[in-house]
Amino acid sequence: MKQPIYLDYAATTPADPAVVKAMMECLGAEGHFGNPASRSHRFGWQAEELVDIARNQVADLIGADPREIIWTSGATESDNLAIKGIAEANGKGHIITSAFEHKAVLDCCVYLENKGFQVTYLKPSANGFISAQQVESAIQNDTILITIMMVNNELGSIQPIAEIGEVASKNNILFHVDAAQAAGKIPIDLNTLKVDFMSFSAHKIYAPKGMGVLYARINQQPNITAQIHGGGHERGLRSGTLATHQIVGMGLAFEIARKELQANDQHVFECKQLFMQGVCDIKGISVNAGIEGHKTTEKMVAGIINLQFEGVDSEMLIMAFKDLAISSGSACTSASVEPSYVLKTLGLSDLASHSSLRFSFGRFTTMDEVKTAIEVVKNGYQRLKELSVN
Repeated sequence: MKQPIYLDYAATTPADPAVVKAMMECLGAEGHFGNPASRSHRFGWQAEELVDIARNQVADLIGADPREIIWTSGATESDNLAIKGIAEANGKGHIITSAFEHKAVLDCCVYLENKGFQVTYLKPSANGFISAQQVESAIQNDTILITIMMVNNELGSIQPIAEIGEVASKNNILFHVDAAQAAGKIPIDLNTLKVDFMSFSAHKIYAPKGMGVLYARINQQPNITAQIHGGGHERGLRSGTLATHQIVGMGLAFEIARKELQANDQHVFECKQLFMQGVCDIKGISVNAGIEGHKTTEKMVAGIINLQFEGVDSEMLIMAFKDLAISSGSACTSASVEPSYVLKTLGLSDLASHSSLRFSFGRFTTMDEVKTAIEVVKNGYQRLKELSVN
């Protein structure tokens, strides 16, 4: 059976072949399968060394101290640990976030509202951005946390994290950032960014699912309460036997990303540009969170574009584009029949939101695949428009 062209890299990425090889070497009896917490024999020592190497590889990509890298099961757990952990450590207070955060953040905030915390949900601009001024205006005397994503997963808009970090620091408020869609795509330097906690996911950066990291700044680690208990692993912030093979995979993926960030970014940008040139001049197709007319501080990540197809439902589009693996939004909410809440926050109607699809490109996307995708979109959309007229 012919495989569709994969254009859903924002949902997940295939593991890099080098990552797969390194992980396999940690699984069998002939490999480094030991428990990193076993300090009494060579098997444990070898596994612990590999974990330490991976911790440094992750830290090197983001400008962190290895002691600030806390292994988790993914960005969702990292978000939960940061947001709930900070809230629990404070007991009460006010939280600032945006209305188009990932559900891992939004659902944490709803949970905390039910526990008596107050949450302000900032509305993004029509182009998909939150400003530092919005954040500063929302601060209250009891604000304990600001949590804003670095790159929106449906739009690709890059938020002004440096400016928001300055606001948080000036007001002595903890700042958490979900960077699941940012790592390996844009530079991140936590030596200069005033961010206290940052969440990462392995499977968005050509590494395995079920693995993630919470960056927790050294001096802020006492200000967070652990959410998983049992053994005191990871500086007491996240207990549980470390998954050596997944950690090794994530570490290597971050090292590859550090070495190839510029080349990968250029390749993905060229893929998206070619695709846009091929489809955006078709009548009825427009870009959500349009890239034209942005302020100089407003940027889009290279690999994500969200398109609106006038007059046609996204489910019909996905069937018409069956030769493409794409989505109508976040993979975490794709089972929902409701229109994308992200697009709704931009002011799009239910109809416009239901007529939108996300296309995302990655390291393994080829120009030939992009050219084929352009033809699939052109022909499929044209057929649907003709059917709607008839």
